[in-house]
Amino acid sequence: MQQQMDTASESEKLYALDPLGNVLLFTSQLAFPGLLHESSSRQGSPILNGKADNEPLPRKIAILTSGGDAPGMNACVRAVVRYGISKGCEMYAIYEGYQGMVDGGDRIRKMDWKSVRGWMRVGGTSIGTARCKAFQTAEGRIQGAENLIKEGIDSIIVCGGDGSLTGADVFRSEWPTHVENLKKTNRITEEEAERHKHLTIVGLVGSIDNDMSSTDITIGAVTSLHRICEAVDSINTTAMSHSRAFVVEVMGRHCGWLALMAGIATGADFVFIPERPPGEEDWRSRLCEVAQRHRQLGKRKTIIIVAEGALDNSLKPIKSEEIKDILTDRLGLDTRVTTLGHVQRGGSPCAADRILATIQSVEAVRAVLTSKPDTPSPLIISRNNQIMSTSLMKAVELTHEVAKAISEKNFARAMELRDPQFAEEFNAFTASTILDDCSDHIVLPKHQQMRVAILHIGAPSGGMNAATRTAVRYALNRGHHPILVFNGFSGLVRGTMEDATWIGVDGWTSHGGSELGTNRHVPGVDVDMGMVAYQIQKNKIQGLMVIGGFEAFSSLVELEKARKFYPSLCIPVCHLPATISNNVPGTDYSLGTDTSLNAIVTSCDAIGQSARSSRRRVFVVEVQGGKSGYLAVEGGIASSANTVYIPEEGISLSRLQSDVKHLLALYFDDDPDMSEGRIILRTEDVSDTYTTDVISNILKDEGHQLFDSRTAVLGHIQQGDTPSPLDRIRATRLAIRCIQFIEEHSSCALDKAHANNEAVPIELTNCEESVAVVGIWGADVRYNSTNSLLPITDMKNRKPRTAWWFEHRPLVDLLAGRGMFTPQAQKLFAEEKKQEKQ
Repeated sequence: MQQQMDTASESEKLYALDPLGNVLLFTSQLAFPGLLHESSSRQGSPILNGKADNEPLPRKIAILTSGGDAPGMNACVRAVVRYGISKGCEMYAIYEGYQGMVDGGDRIRKMDWKSVRGWMRVGGTSIGTARCKAFQTAEGRIQGAENLIKEGIDSIIVCGGDGSLTGADVFRSEWPTHVENLKKTNRITEEEAERHKHLTIVGLVGSIDNDMSSTDITIGAVTSLHRICEAVDSINTTAMSHSRAFVVEVMGRHCGWLALMAGIATGADFVFIPERPPGEEDWRSRLCEVAQRHRQLGKRKTIIIVAEGALDNSLKPIKSEEIKDILTDRLGLDTRVTTLGHVQRGGSPCAADRILATIQSVEAVRAVLTSKPDTPSPLIISRNNQIMSTSLMKAVELTHEVAKAISEKNFARAMELRDPQFAEEFNAFTASTILDDCSDHIVLPKHQQMRVAILHIGAPSGGMNAATRTAVRYALNRGHHPILVFNGFSGLVRGTMEDATWIGVDGWTSHGGSELGTNRHVPGVDVDMGMVAYQIQKNKIQGLMVIGGFEAFSSLVELEKARKFYPSLCIPVCHLPATISNNVPGTDYSLGTDTSLNAIVTSCDAIGQSARSSRRRVFVVEVQGGKSGYLAVEGGIASSANTVYIPEEGISLSRLQSDVKHLLALYFDDDPDMSEGRIILRTEDVSDTYTTDVISNILKDEGHQLFDSRTAVLGHIQQGDTPSPLDRIRATRLAIRCIQFIEEHSSCALDKAHANNEAVPIELTNCEESVAVVGIWGADVRYNSTNSLLPITDMKNRKPRTAWWFEHRPLVDLLAGRGMFTPQAQKLFAEEKKQEKQ
């Protein structure tokens, strides 16, 4: 038996072990108000149910998943259930989609906080999905309405594709008629009919095809892309070994998003998609021409990616077997066909889908709570890196318009209806895959062709090599002379550089780290600026592309300052942000952040498994990020962390005390035989005092044998091995924009010299806009000069002064159960804290 007196308060606490070894707490006050869990044996308590007799009944919301399964659907269900409970709603899950609604009974189940524990990391949908012919009939929908009314459900959140969402909206429009019919036939009472006059429907798009118009991305699409890229990366090695060609067929009926993005992310030689058929009538000869040219340049493998709905200009399907026969018969290549099939739907969701599903689902519950009977059913979407809602049926109509445009051979309209990046990324693929290396509209006039240097600086991150590959190939296709600089600015001052070749960067898309080598040496600070200027002039460098993190931004600041002293520095200089910390101003995302989040999530899934196996254990996991809490917050959402410690908030003793109380409340609420392991994420530089070990020791000591604590420092594992598909795609898009930026800011001086028959000047530009960060803002790519970014940059702490992701921070604690006290319990808890202070 152990007795302890809390010296900060007058309350006494007695801890004891019963004969079975369970920890018992006796206290003179309500020290740990219980969480509002529906499964708790205390839910009938007037303190915990939080509802007086005269208050209105709580909103009853159901969620169902329908259509094809998609990774991230379980994350949707988890977030909807927990956020709904936190808002005082009663939450239900309809199992087996619309079939479960029609069947009723135990297929419509009430969910509590613990019902969705551990669902974040599970692929597919744990509440099931099924095709339902009965729901397509009026009688089936009437039966579904009756089952919902009997359960008191007045709102449904549907996660599915366009067909599932269309069915939901039709159901809503017919609802008053169904209610009237049920009342007339005495299947429901007058009171039930009055209470359920209206049905609220909110849509979430769960689709691996990313085929819904109006949204930039759908839940499950990125994970599916992961599966495809993993398969093609594996195929690459056997294709290289045997010098074979592979035709890989991926999903996508009317949408080529998966095929196109996989082509970009894996460095494929050719892609076939329905929205943009091959431009030539004789596409077979064009395919052979491209494949043969790549072979002549030294490639040992040929990878062709085909969307299952690919078409030619005559709307005739392009099949994998036909492509195989063409490559075999015309080029004599040993060719194989791989159809990936349903493996593309499988596996644990990636970090991006977990985060997207969570924040969209929270918004879906908010949409339910603010909905009105006369407003159209909303669809929760992601646009310009913002979660918002749009008209569900308008989005569905635009989606159907894509198939119509394709059937009418209006391929330009089909491309417009896809997400804003689709057309740009298609052009990026073709421009960096040497399809048009001899075309006049690609190759620049001789006098505009430049010598462009590319170097890496800062810590290595996923996507650096992919960006370098794209920049080299696009520059070569434009007629430029790309130069690779090794070991950053230190290598530049030593003249360690070589001419880049098309085949020399082959395969770099999937390479992690930095093939050029990198360090943190900033010119003018760690490296002599005069030598930098000397080497640039000596090697006739006319444009500089710097790939890296905050050191790269600092380098551009120093280079811009030094222009007035060194004329050779008056050239276009651009910074492509690449750092896992995501702390570069002028961009929403840096290369490497997605790769790092996936590494964190994979590690935390394994750590969480250990924590669950050990039952009563909390892991304090240290993640990188410097003075930026991006990785901790986004990783905390994706890994279902209990809380996070980030530099933007800091750590205090009172915060730790609050976290200990929260953990104790959770463990007291757990079933002793089914207690849960939990994870806390801590950013490495959040505090010099409260280190990872110190926090772990505090938790262990204050856990009073209810739980113990362990630490895990992920370290450089977070830089990842193979870059994620998102980082590869972003790298391709940004690299092409960097070369275009250099062209834009040098063309005037080059054209003027050519017109006057003069030598190319050393100073190509001197405007401050010619030294810029090329970053992602929403769905766009923007050029922001370093001088314009300095006022919004905290140079001391090496990060922007504001962060778009910080608004996600409350979701970590909320979905872990923080703030789940009802008004009465909160009042008592506040009184306890007041007594402690006295």
